[in-house]
Amino acid sequence: MTTNIEQPYVYRRRELVEPDWTRFPGWRDVTKDEWASAQWQRAHCVKNVAQLRELMGDLLTDEFYADLERDQVERATMSMLVPPQMLNTMVSEMSWADGSMPAAGVAFTQAFLADPVRLYMLPVFSDRRTDWPSHPFAARDSLHEHDMWAVEGLTHRYPTKVLAEMLPTCPQYCGHCTRMDLVGNSTAQVVKLKLAGKPVDRHAAMLDYLQRTPQVRDVVVSGGDVANMPWKNLEGFLDKLLRIDNIRDIRLATKALMGLPQHWLQPDVVEGVARVSALARSRGVSLAIHTHVNHAQSVTPLVADASKAMLEAGVRDVRNQGVLMRGINDTSEDLLDLCFALQDEAMITPYYFYMCDMIPFSEHWRLALHEAQHLQHSIMGYLPGFATPRIVCDVPFVGKRWVHQVDTYDRDKGMSFWRKNYRTSIEGSDEQALSREYVYYDPIYTLPQAGQQWWSSNTDVDQVHAAAMAGATASRDASARDLA
Repeated sequence: MTTNIEQPYVYRRRELVEPDWTRFPGWRDVTKDEWASAQWQRAHCVKNVAQLRELMGDLLTDEFYADLERDQVERATMSMLVPPQMLNTMVSEMSWADGSMPAAGVAFTQAFLADPVRLYMLPVFSDRRTDWPSHPFAARDSLHEHDMWAVEGLTHRYPTKVLAEMLPTCPQYCGHCTRMDLVGNSTAQVVKLKLAGKPVDRHAAMLDYLQRTPQVRDVVVSGGDVANMPWKNLEGFLDKLLRIDNIRDIRLATKALMGLPQHWLQPDVVEGVARVSALARSRGVSLAIHTHVNHAQSVTPLVADASKAMLEAGVRDVRNQGVLMRGINDTSEDLLDLCFALQDEAMITPYYFYMCDMIPFSEHWRLALHEAQHLQHSIMGYLPGFATPRIVCDVPFVGKRWVHQVDTYDRDKGMSFWRKNYRTSIEGSDEQALSREYVYYDPIYTLPQAGQQWWSSNTDVDQVHAAAMAGATASRDASARDLA
Protein backbone atom coordinates (compact mmCIF):
# COMPACT_ATOMS: atom_id res chain seq x y z
CA MET A 1 0.00 0.00 0.00
CA THR A 2 1.45 3.36 -1.01
CA THR A 3 1.59 6.21 1.49
CA ASN A 4 2.71 8.72 -1.11
CA ILE A 5 -0.76 10.06 -1.82
CA GLU A 6 -1.38 13.67 -2.76
CA GLN A 7 -4.03 15.16 -0.47
CA PRO A 8 -5.89 18.50 -0.60
CA TYR A 9 -4.38 19.32 2.81
CA VAL A 10 -0.99 18.20 4.12
CA TYR A 11 -0.65 17.89 7.88
CA ARG A 12 2.56 19.27 9.36
CA ARG A 13 3.09 19.68 13.07
CA ARG A 14 4.33 23.20 13.70
CA GLU A 15 6.17 24.25 16.84
CA LEU A 16 4.56 27.21 18.60
CA VAL A 17 6.56 30.42 18.75
CA GLU A 18 6.05 33.43 21.01
CA PRO A 19 6.64 36.38 18.66
CA ASP A 20 9.45 38.77 19.58
CA TRP A 21 7.62 41.83 20.91
CA THR A 22 10.80 43.94 20.80
CA ARG A 23 10.42 44.15 16.99
CA PHE A 24 7.89 46.93 17.64
CA PRO A 25 9.61 50.25 18.47
CA GLY A 26 7.39 50.99 21.48
CA TRP A 27 8.25 47.66 23.12
CA ARG A 28 12.00 47.50 22.48
CA ASP A 29 12.81 47.71 26.18
CA VAL A 30 9.98 45.54 27.54
CA THR A 31 11.36 42.70 29.66
CA LYS A 32 10.22 39.09 29.80
CA ASP A 33 8.87 39.62 33.32
CA GLU A 34 6.87 42.66 32.21
CA TRP A 35 5.43 40.74 29.27
CA ALA A 36 4.37 37.90 31.59
CA SER A 37 2.52 40.32 33.88
CA ALA A 38 -1.26 40.54 33.45
CA GLN A 39 -1.16 43.98 35.05
CA TRP A 40 1.43 45.21 32.53
CA GLN A 41 -0.61 43.75 29.65
CA ARG A 42 -3.79 45.50 30.77
CA ALA A 43 -2.00 48.80 31.36
CA HIS A 44 -0.47 48.79 27.87
CA CYS A 45 -3.53 47.90 25.76
CA VAL A 46 -3.87 49.99 22.60
CA LYS A 47 -7.03 52.06 22.96
CA ASN A 48 -6.66 54.74 20.29
CA VAL A 49 -4.80 55.74 17.15
CA ALA A 50 -2.25 57.84 19.08
CA GLN A 51 -1.21 54.83 21.18
CA LEU A 52 -0.89 52.67 18.07
CA ARG A 53 1.34 55.31 16.47
CA GLU A 54 3.53 55.41 19.58
CA LEU A 55 3.91 51.64 19.52
CA MET A 56 4.55 51.24 15.79
CA GLY A 57 6.91 54.17 15.22
CA ASP A 58 7.60 54.41 11.49
CA LEU A 59 6.35 50.93 10.62
CA LEU A 60 2.94 52.09 9.33
CA THR A 61 2.19 54.83 6.83
CA ASP A 62 0.02 57.89 7.52
CA GLU A 63 -2.52 56.54 5.03
CA PHE A 64 -3.15 53.54 7.29
CA TYR A 65 -3.88 55.75 10.30
CA ALA A 66 -6.24 57.90 8.25
CA ASP A 67 -8.05 54.74 7.13
CA LEU A 68 -8.32 53.56 10.75
CA GLU A 69 -9.51 56.93 12.02
CA ARG A 70 -12.22 57.09 9.35
CA ASP A 71 -13.48 53.66 10.37
CA GLN A 72 -13.61 54.69 14.02
CA VAL A 73 -15.85 57.62 13.08
CA GLU A 74 -18.06 56.09 10.39
CA ARG A 75 -18.25 52.32 10.86
CA ALA A 76 -16.86 50.90 14.11
CA THR A 77 -19.39 49.18 16.36
CA MET A 78 -16.70 48.41 18.96
CA SER A 79 -14.22 50.81 20.51
CA MET A 80 -10.52 50.06 20.09
CA LEU A 81 -9.02 47.80 22.76
CA VAL A 82 -6.21 45.40 21.82
CA PRO A 83 -3.93 43.80 24.44
CA PRO A 84 -0.20 43.61 23.68
CA GLN A 85 -0.46 39.80 23.51
CA MET A 86 -2.86 40.06 20.56
CA LEU A 87 -1.03 42.88 18.79
CA ASN A 88 2.16 40.85 19.03
CA THR A 89 0.67 38.12 16.84
CA MET A 90 0.09 40.58 13.96
CA VAL A 91 2.75 40.41 11.21
CA SER A 92 4.59 37.97 13.46
CA GLU A 93 7.42 35.61 12.55
CA MET A 94 4.84 32.97 11.64
CA SER A 95 3.66 35.12 8.72
CA TRP A 96 7.01 36.30 7.31
CA ALA A 97 7.32 34.85 3.82
CA ASP A 98 11.14 35.11 3.58
CA GLY A 99 11.97 34.81 7.26
CA SER A 100 12.45 38.52 7.86
CA MET A 101 10.05 41.24 8.95
CA PRO A 102 8.73 43.46 6.14
CA ALA A 103 10.50 46.82 5.88
CA ALA A 104 8.99 49.83 7.60
CA GLY A 105 6.59 51.90 5.54
CA VAL A 106 4.73 50.56 2.53
CA ALA A 107 5.86 46.90 2.84
CA PHE A 108 4.98 46.60 6.54
CA THR A 109 1.71 48.46 6.02
CA GLN A 110 0.69 46.07 3.24
CA ALA A 111 1.50 43.10 5.46
CA PHE A 112 -0.40 44.68 8.37
CA LEU A 113 -3.46 45.32 6.20
CA ALA A 114 -3.43 41.68 5.07
CA ASP A 115 -2.87 40.24 8.54
CA PRO A 116 -5.80 38.01 9.64
CA VAL A 117 -5.71 39.07 13.30
CA ARG A 118 -5.57 42.75 12.37
CA LEU A 119 -8.51 42.29 10.02
CA TYR A 120 -10.96 41.69 12.84
CA MET A 121 -9.26 43.42 15.78
CA LEU A 122 -8.32 46.70 14.06
CA PRO A 123 -10.70 47.08 11.11
CA VAL A 124 -10.15 50.03 8.77
CA PHE A 125 -12.65 51.76 6.53
CA SER A 126 -11.20 50.27 3.34
CA ASP A 127 -11.87 46.76 4.71
CA ARG A 128 -15.63 47.35 4.67
CA ARG A 129 -18.05 46.97 1.82
CA THR A 130 -19.23 50.21 0.26
CA ASP A 131 -22.05 48.64 -1.78
CA TRP A 132 -23.64 46.72 1.10
CA PRO A 133 -21.82 47.69 4.32
CA SER A 134 -24.77 46.32 6.32
CA HIS A 135 -27.43 43.82 5.33
CA PRO A 136 -30.95 45.32 5.25
CA PHE A 137 -31.88 42.91 8.07
CA ALA A 138 -28.80 43.56 10.20
CA ALA A 139 -29.64 44.31 13.83
CA ARG A 140 -27.76 45.54 16.88
CA ASP A 141 -28.95 42.56 18.93
CA SER A 142 -29.10 40.22 15.97
CA LEU A 143 -29.86 37.11 18.05
CA HIS A 144 -32.54 38.88 20.14
CA GLU A 145 -30.78 37.86 23.34
CA HIS A 146 -32.15 40.84 25.25
CA ASP A 147 -35.69 39.89 24.24
CA MET A 148 -35.11 36.58 26.02
CA TRP A 149 -33.77 37.94 29.31
CA ALA A 150 -35.45 36.09 32.17
CA VAL A 151 -33.88 38.67 34.48
CA GLU A 152 -31.47 41.38 33.46
CA GLY A 153 -28.47 39.78 31.76
CA LEU A 154 -29.75 36.17 31.88
CA THR A 155 -30.82 34.96 28.44
CA HIS A 156 -33.08 31.89 28.57
CA ARG A 157 -33.03 30.94 24.90
CA TYR A 158 -32.81 27.14 24.94
CA PRO A 159 -35.01 24.77 26.98
CA THR A 160 -32.22 23.55 29.30
CA LYS A 161 -29.53 26.22 28.85
CA VAL A 162 -29.04 29.87 29.80
CA LEU A 163 -26.46 32.55 29.12
CA ALA A 164 -25.39 34.69 32.06
CA GLU A 165 -24.03 38.04 30.88
CA MET A 166 -22.10 38.87 34.02
CA LEU A 167 -20.58 42.16 32.89
CA PRO A 168 -20.41 44.35 29.77
CA THR A 169 -16.61 44.57 29.31
CA CYS A 170 -13.77 42.46 27.90
CA PRO A 171 -9.96 42.65 27.96
CA GLN A 172 -10.19 43.04 24.16
CA TYR A 173 -12.89 44.29 21.80
CA CYS A 174 -13.40 42.35 18.57
CA GLY A 175 -14.84 44.17 15.57
CA HIS A 176 -17.33 41.40 14.82
CA CYS A 177 -18.71 41.10 18.38
CA THR A 178 -22.25 39.69 18.33
CA ARG A 179 -22.97 41.51 21.62
CA MET A 180 -21.90 44.88 20.25
CA ASP A 181 -25.21 46.28 21.51
CA LEU A 182 -24.16 45.78 25.14
CA VAL A 183 -20.41 45.21 25.34
CA GLY A 184 -17.78 47.94 25.42
CA ASN A 185 -17.80 51.69 25.14
CA SER A 186 -20.17 53.62 22.91
CA THR A 187 -18.81 54.49 19.48
CA ALA A 188 -19.71 57.24 17.03
CA GLN A 189 -22.14 54.78 15.41
CA VAL A 190 -23.49 52.86 18.42
CA VAL A 191 -24.69 54.16 21.78
CA LYS A 192 -24.40 51.05 23.95
CA LEU A 193 -27.09 49.55 26.12
CA LYS A 194 -26.31 49.99 29.81
CA LEU A 195 -27.09 47.37 32.44
CA ALA A 196 -29.38 49.06 34.95
CA GLY A 197 -28.93 46.92 38.05
CA LYS A 198 -25.95 46.78 40.38
CA PRO A 199 -23.80 43.69 39.66
CA VAL A 200 -24.50 42.13 43.06
CA ASP A 201 -28.27 42.54 42.56
CA ARG A 202 -28.23 41.25 38.99
CA HIS A 203 -26.17 38.20 39.94
CA ALA A 204 -28.47 37.46 42.88
CA ALA A 205 -31.50 37.67 40.58
CA MET A 206 -29.84 35.23 38.16
CA LEU A 207 -29.19 32.72 40.92
CA ASP A 208 -32.72 33.10 42.23
CA TYR A 209 -34.18 32.43 38.77
CA LEU A 210 -32.03 29.32 38.35
CA GLN A 211 -33.12 28.00 41.74
CA ARG A 212 -36.75 28.50 40.69
CA THR A 213 -36.29 26.95 37.24
CA PRO A 214 -35.29 23.29 37.59
CA GLN A 215 -35.46 22.61 33.84
CA VAL A 216 -32.23 24.60 33.41
CA ARG A 217 -29.14 22.42 33.82
CA ASP A 218 -26.48 24.27 31.79
CA VAL A 219 -25.12 27.80 32.38
CA VAL A 220 -22.72 29.67 30.13
CA VAL A 221 -21.04 32.28 32.35
CA SER A 222 -20.03 35.04 29.99
CA GLY A 223 -20.38 38.76 29.40
CA GLY A 224 -18.32 40.46 28.16
CA ASP A 225 -15.48 38.28 29.32
CA VAL A 226 -15.25 36.70 32.76
CA ALA A 227 -11.52 37.55 32.82
CA ASN A 228 -12.61 41.14 33.53
CA MET A 229 -14.36 40.12 36.75
CA PRO A 230 -12.28 40.27 39.94
CA TRP A 231 -11.56 36.62 40.67
CA LYS A 232 -13.10 36.72 44.16
CA ASN A 233 -16.38 37.98 42.66
CA LEU A 234 -16.43 35.33 39.94
CA GLU A 235 -15.55 32.56 42.40
CA GLY A 236 -18.28 33.74 44.76
CA PHE A 237 -20.88 33.51 41.98
CA LEU A 238 -19.63 30.10 40.83
CA ASP A 239 -19.66 28.78 44.39
CA LYS A 240 -23.35 29.68 44.72
CA LEU A 241 -24.13 28.39 41.24
CA LEU A 242 -22.54 25.03 42.03
CA ARG A 243 -24.84 24.60 45.03
CA ILE A 244 -27.99 24.69 42.86
CA ASP A 245 -28.93 21.00 42.46
CA ASN A 246 -30.23 21.22 38.89
CA ILE A 247 -27.06 22.79 37.45
CA ARG A 248 -24.94 20.06 35.83
CA ASP A 249 -22.81 21.97 33.30
CA ILE A 250 -20.98 25.28 33.68
CA ARG A 251 -18.98 26.87 30.91
CA LEU A 252 -16.76 29.90 31.49
CA ALA A 253 -16.50 32.03 28.33
CA THR A 254 -13.22 33.91 27.94
CA LYS A 255 -11.44 35.04 24.81
CA ALA A 256 -8.74 36.27 27.21
CA LEU A 257 -7.34 32.74 27.41
CA MET A 258 -5.90 33.69 24.02
CA GLY A 259 -5.93 37.50 24.15
CA LEU A 260 -4.59 37.83 27.71
CA PRO A 261 -3.28 34.39 28.78
CA GLN A 262 -1.26 36.15 31.47
CA HIS A 263 -4.50 36.61 33.41
CA TRP A 264 -5.22 32.87 33.54
CA LEU A 265 -1.62 32.14 34.54
CA GLN A 266 -1.76 34.32 37.66
CA PRO A 267 -1.24 32.17 40.78
CA ASP A 268 -4.37 33.45 42.53
CA VAL A 269 -6.50 32.67 39.46
CA VAL A 270 -4.99 29.19 38.97
CA GLU A 271 -5.53 28.42 42.67
CA GLY A 272 -9.09 29.75 42.49
CA VAL A 273 -9.89 27.65 39.42
CA ALA A 274 -8.57 24.60 41.30
CA ARG A 275 -10.94 25.31 44.21
CA VAL A 276 -13.94 25.74 41.92
CA SER A 277 -12.99 22.64 39.91
CA ALA A 278 -12.74 20.56 43.08
CA LEU A 279 -16.18 21.71 44.20
CA ALA A 280 -17.60 20.97 40.74
CA ARG A 281 -16.17 17.45 40.78
CA SER A 282 -17.52 16.81 44.26
CA ARG A 283 -21.00 17.74 43.06
CA GLY A 284 -20.76 15.86 39.76
CA VAL A 285 -20.82 19.07 37.70
CA SER A 286 -18.87 19.48 34.47
CA LEU A 287 -16.80 22.70 34.48
CA ALA A 288 -15.25 23.76 31.17
CA ILE A 289 -13.65 26.84 29.66
CA HIS A 290 -14.67 28.09 26.22
CA THR A 291 -12.32 30.42 24.43
CA HIS A 292 -12.37 32.17 21.04
CA VAL A 293 -9.42 31.77 18.66
CA ASN A 294 -9.86 32.59 14.98
CA HIS A 295 -6.42 32.02 13.46
CA ALA A 296 -3.38 29.82 14.03
CA GLN A 297 -1.18 32.92 14.44
CA SER A 298 -2.91 33.55 17.77
CA VAL A 299 -1.84 30.20 19.26
CA THR A 300 1.45 30.88 21.05
CA PRO A 301 3.35 29.11 23.87
CA LEU A 302 1.74 31.43 26.44
CA VAL A 303 -1.72 30.48 25.20
CA ALA A 304 -0.79 26.81 25.44
CA ASP A 305 0.59 27.35 28.95
CA ALA A 306 -2.64 29.02 30.06
CA SER A 307 -4.80 26.22 28.63
CA LYS A 308 -2.69 23.51 30.24
CA ALA A 309 -2.71 25.38 33.56
CA MET A 310 -6.51 25.34 33.52
CA LEU A 311 -6.61 21.63 32.73
CA GLU A 312 -4.11 20.89 35.47
CA ALA A 313 -6.24 22.98 37.85
CA GLY A 314 -9.08 20.56 37.19
CA VAL A 315 -11.42 21.94 34.51
CA ARG A 316 -12.89 19.15 32.44
CA ASP A 317 -12.06 20.63 29.05
CA VAL A 318 -10.92 23.76 27.25
CA ARG A 319 -12.82 24.24 23.99
CA ASN A 320 -12.63 26.73 21.15
CA GLN A 321 -15.56 28.54 19.57
CA GLY A 322 -14.27 30.57 16.65
CA VAL A 323 -16.12 32.76 14.16
CA LEU A 324 -15.94 32.07 10.45
CA MET A 325 -14.82 35.26 8.70
CA ARG A 326 -13.74 36.18 5.20
CA GLY A 327 -10.03 36.85 4.85
CA ILE A 328 -9.30 35.44 8.30
CA ASN A 329 -10.18 31.74 8.30
CA ASP A 330 -12.29 31.17 5.19
CA THR A 331 -10.20 28.37 3.66
CA SER A 332 -9.93 24.75 4.72
CA GLU A 333 -6.19 25.22 5.18
CA ASP A 334 -6.76 28.15 7.56
CA LEU A 335 -9.28 26.15 9.60
CA LEU A 336 -7.23 22.97 9.73
CA ASP A 337 -4.00 24.80 10.61
CA LEU A 338 -5.84 26.47 13.49
CA CYS A 339 -7.51 23.27 14.68
CA PHE A 340 -4.27 21.30 14.68
CA ALA A 341 -2.42 24.09 16.51
CA LEU A 342 -5.14 24.11 19.17
CA GLN A 343 -5.44 20.34 19.49
CA ASP A 344 -1.79 19.32 19.15
CA GLU A 345 0.03 22.12 20.98
CA ALA A 346 -2.43 23.79 23.36
CA MET A 347 -4.80 20.92 24.37
CA ILE A 348 -7.74 23.08 23.29
CA THR A 349 -10.55 21.11 21.63
CA PRO A 350 -11.94 22.65 18.41
CA TYR A 351 -15.67 22.84 19.04
CA TYR A 352 -17.62 25.34 16.92
CA PHE A 353 -17.10 27.84 14.18
CA TYR A 354 -20.03 30.22 14.05
CA MET A 355 -21.02 32.03 10.90
CA CYS A 356 -20.55 35.74 11.60
CA ASP A 357 -23.78 37.24 12.89
CA MET A 358 -25.84 39.82 11.03
CA ILE A 359 -24.77 42.89 12.97
CA PRO A 360 -24.31 46.32 11.34
CA PHE A 361 -21.24 46.86 9.13
CA SER A 362 -20.25 43.18 9.18
CA GLU A 363 -20.97 42.23 5.56
CA HIS A 364 -17.30 42.15 4.53
CA TRP A 365 -16.68 39.45 7.18
CA ARG A 366 -19.74 37.27 6.55
CA LEU A 367 -19.76 34.21 4.30
CA ALA A 368 -22.69 32.76 2.37
CA LEU A 369 -24.23 29.58 3.70
CA HIS A 370 -23.02 27.52 0.73
CA GLU A 371 -19.45 28.67 1.41
CA ALA A 372 -19.74 27.50 5.02
CA GLN A 373 -21.16 24.17 3.85
CA HIS A 374 -18.21 23.72 1.50
CA LEU A 375 -15.76 24.45 4.31
CA GLN A 376 -17.46 21.94 6.62
CA HIS A 377 -17.16 19.31 3.90
CA SER A 378 -13.52 20.21 3.22
CA ILE A 379 -12.27 19.79 6.79
CA MET A 380 -13.93 16.41 7.43
CA GLY A 381 -11.68 13.37 7.84
CA TYR A 382 -8.48 15.10 8.96
CA LEU A 383 -9.14 15.64 12.66
CA PRO A 384 -10.40 13.14 15.23
CA GLY A 385 -14.18 13.13 15.29
CA PHE A 386 -14.34 14.61 18.79
CA ALA A 387 -12.08 17.48 17.64
CA THR A 388 -13.72 18.17 14.28
CA PRO A 389 -15.50 21.50 14.73
CA ARG A 390 -19.07 21.94 13.61
CA ILE A 391 -19.73 25.02 11.51
CA VAL A 392 -23.02 26.45 12.71
CA CYS A 393 -25.40 29.20 11.74
CA ASP A 394 -26.95 31.01 14.71
CA VAL A 395 -30.38 31.65 13.22
CA PRO A 396 -32.37 34.47 14.87
CA PHE A 397 -35.18 33.08 17.07
CA VAL A 398 -33.95 29.54 16.36
CA GLY A 399 -30.43 29.11 17.73
CA LYS A 400 -27.40 27.15 16.61
CA ARG A 401 -27.97 24.96 13.59
CA TRP A 402 -25.33 22.92 11.75
CA VAL A 403 -24.97 24.46 8.31
CA HIS A 404 -26.22 21.29 6.62
CA GLN A 405 -29.46 21.34 8.63
CA VAL A 406 -30.99 24.02 6.40
CA ASP A 407 -34.54 23.16 5.35
CA THR A 408 -34.65 25.00 2.01
CA TYR A 409 -32.19 27.40 0.40
CA ASP A 410 -32.75 30.00 -2.31
CA ARG A 411 -29.18 30.67 -3.43
CA ASP A 412 -30.21 33.26 -6.02
CA LYS A 413 -31.69 35.56 -3.36
CA GLY A 414 -29.43 34.30 -0.57
CA MET A 415 -32.28 33.21 1.70
CA SER A 416 -32.03 30.04 3.77
CA PHE A 417 -35.01 28.68 5.69
CA TRP A 418 -34.69 26.85 9.00
CA ARG A 419 -36.95 25.00 11.43
CA LYS A 420 -36.71 24.51 15.17
CA ASN A 421 -37.65 21.81 17.65
CA TYR A 422 -38.27 23.87 20.81
CA ARG A 423 -39.76 27.17 21.86
CA THR A 424 -37.67 30.02 23.17
CA SER A 425 -38.65 31.79 26.37
CA ILE A 426 -40.73 34.34 24.42
CA GLU A 427 -42.76 31.74 22.52
CA GLY A 428 -44.53 29.92 25.32
CA SER A 429 -48.00 30.41 23.79
CA ASP A 430 -46.94 30.46 20.12
CA GLU A 431 -48.54 27.38 18.59
CA GLN A 432 -46.82 27.99 15.25
CA ALA A 433 -43.26 28.23 16.61
CA LEU A 434 -42.36 24.64 15.75
CA SER A 435 -43.90 24.67 12.27
CA ARG A 436 -42.79 28.15 11.18
CA GLU A 437 -39.76 28.64 8.92
CA TYR A 438 -37.16 31.20 9.96
CA VAL A 439 -34.99 33.07 7.49
CA TYR A 440 -31.25 33.71 7.44
CA TYR A 441 -29.63 35.87 4.75
CA ASP A 442 -26.41 35.54 2.78
CA PRO A 443 -24.33 38.67 2.13
CA ILE A 444 -25.88 40.29 -0.92
CA TYR A 445 -22.58 40.83 -2.76
CA THR A 446 -22.06 37.02 -2.82
CA LEU A 447 -25.25 36.48 -4.82
CA PRO A 448 -25.54 36.04 -8.59
CA GLN A 449 -26.06 39.28 -10.49
CA ALA A 450 -29.79 38.67 -10.78
CA GLY A 451 -30.05 38.20 -7.01
CA GLN A 452 -28.11 41.37 -6.31
CA GLN A 453 -30.34 43.27 -8.71
CA TRP A 454 -33.42 41.83 -7.00
CA TRP A 455 -32.26 43.14 -3.62
CA SER A 456 -31.42 46.53 -5.10
CA SER A 457 -34.92 46.76 -6.54
CA ASN A 458 -36.66 45.68 -3.33
CA THR A 459 -35.85 48.33 -0.79
CA ASP A 460 -38.92 47.74 1.39
CA VAL A 461 -37.37 45.17 3.73
CA ASP A 462 -40.68 44.36 5.47
CA GLN A 463 -42.22 43.52 2.15
CA VAL A 464 -39.14 41.50 1.14
CA HIS A 465 -39.30 39.45 4.31
CA ALA A 466 -43.03 38.79 3.94
CA ALA A 467 -42.54 37.74 0.31
CA ALA A 468 -39.74 35.38 1.35
CA MET A 469 -41.96 33.71 3.92
CA ALA A 470 -44.87 33.44 1.48
CA GLY A 471 -42.61 31.89 -1.15
CA ALA A 472 -41.27 29.35 1.30
CA THR A 473 -44.79 28.40 2.38
CA ALA A 474 -45.96 28.01 -1.23
CA SER A 475 -42.94 25.86 -2.07
CA ARG A 476 -43.50 23.68 0.99
CA ASP A 477 -47.23 23.29 0.20
CA ALA A 478 -46.44 22.38 -3.41
CA SER A 479 -43.92 19.75 -2.27
CA ALA A 480 -46.50 18.32 0.14
CA ARG A 481 -49.05 18.05 -2.69
CA ASP A 482 -46.50 16.34 -4.93
CA LEU A 483 -45.71 13.81 -2.23
CA ALA A 484 -49.41 13.19 -1.62
